[in-house]
Amino acid sequence: MTNHLPVTKTTLDNGLTVVLKEMHHAPVASFMVWYRVGSRQEIPGLTGVSHWVEHMMFKGTPTFPDGSLDRLVSREGGHWNAFTWLDFTAYYETMPANRIELALQLEADRMTNTLMTPDEVESERQVILAERGMYENDPRFSLNEELTAAAFRVHPYHHEVIGDEVDLRAMTGDDLVSHYRRYYAPNNAIVVAAGDFETAVMLQQISHYFGGVPAGESAPPVTRQEPPQKGERRVVVEGPGDAPTLIAAYRVPAATHPDYFPLTLLNAAFAGGSSLGMFGESGSNKSSRLYKALVSTELAAGAYGGLTPTIDPYLYTISAVVNNGRSLAEVEAALDAELDRLAQTPITQAELNKALKRAKAEFVMAGESITGQTQLLGMAEAVAGDYRWFETVLDKLQAVTLDDIERVRAHYLRKQNRTVGWYQPVEMDS
Repeated sequence: MTNHLPVTKTTLDNGLTVVLKEMHHAPVASFMVWYRVGSRQEIPGLTGVSHWVEHMMFKGTPTFPDGSLDRLVSREGGHWNAFTWLDFTAYYETMPANRIELALQLEADRMTNTLMTPDEVESERQVILAERGMYENDPRFSLNEELTAAAFRVHPYHHEVIGDEVDLRAMTGDDLVSHYRRYYAPNNAIVVAAGDFETAVMLQQISHYFGGVPAGESAPPVTRQEPPQKGERRVVVEGPGDAPTLIAAYRVPAATHPDYFPLTLLNAAFAGGSSLGMFGESGSNKSSRLYKALVSTELAAGAYGGLTPTIDPYLYTISAVVNNGRSLAEVEAALDAELDRLAQTPITQAELNKALKRAKAEFVMAGESITGQTQLLGMAEAVAGDYRWFETVLDKLQAVTLDDIERVRAHYLRKQNRTVGWYQPVEMDS
């Protein structure tokens, strides 16, 4: 008997998308609410509002005052968390299966009743500004922020999820409330549950808790698409740190584009990165061409490649941390030489088979836990608009040919399609 029963997808009358998957190998269930809102929906003046609202969602409601939610979930042996990204904000609880109803109750409640008192808004402002200050001491964050802003002039992927400091200082409680009211509605949300439950019973409970929540107005579409890039862009960032860092970021298509899967395998073969860029940093692979060119030669301490599934076209990044005594220019020259070699000596069937094997293994591992399964289903539904995107990943990877890989390499890995970032550590005045 298989533990993996088919997925059921329904839409409630108020527009709430519901995706359910029974998995009976452990008496555990995971429940997630995905809101179709992230930094992609933010406009200048309100950058960081989605992440800030996520923080406020833990402040309690009249039914569950501040602090009580945490105790209730912990008392039942569960854990809960949330994350905000470019395209979505997601909340989850993983609990003993016979206690999962509490997750439904609290998520339905905070979908409409979250309290945002002036005091809590101010105290959270300080928390987020401190978080932003911490990031600014991280060379990788500082470089990524400048690089992404250069790569996207028009599209809202231009700014970091945490937001710009000037906006974090100026935003008001009213701004947070209106963002919450606009996007936190059943017709802009996806509920995903996986684990040890009967589908019919779970659906009935979801209808009971969420069915009465009124639909909101349709969220406005994101219409500012990025125009084509007309040449290589470069940024140099100086700041505290030990090691210079190089990032080359190529503009690549969205998750639903047919080229997404060949690019995933090109990355897995060339750089060793994989896991479909969903959760967790792509690992390094010592047998990859990138590793041999930059790390085995002692030019770089580490070298990585990664792309992430997104609603709109985003970036494929190759990054390297420069070794002591070596320069950014040397590492960039070696990377370019290796990319030229990739054009002269394309990926072989043996390299593709190896990349496919590793991508599959990482993908299967990501979905092995009940929480992981819930996250992958929700991500596919939120980003690709269809949970089956996740279910067909292995078939789509399997169908990629060497011709596909060579085609996407020639089309996307061009200098005029990239933004190059250098992070140069400098002595800071104390």
